[in-house]
Amino acid sequence: MPFTLQHNYRNMIFSRTNFIIMLAGIALLIIGFIIMTMETAEYGFGPMGLTIGPAFLMVGFIVEIYAIMHKDKPAEGDN
Repeated sequence: MPFTLQHNYRNMIFSRTNFIIMLAGIALLIIGFIIMTMETAEYGFGPMGLTIGPAFLMVGFIVEIYAIMHKDKPAEGDN
């Protein structure tokens, strides 16, 4: 009797869509930190370090929260 591994994807907490949204949020966070480190003004007191980078970070965290809260709509055949 061979051992087979069966996955029940209905019991998974996050779906494929959640993981894709999470990856997009992580990408936005990384971009935000990179933008903040690229600032050439002293101590990061320029427009990139004070507004653009933190804006990317805020959007990235909002996307991460949405990815956690997002729930896929059930298919028509599922009950």
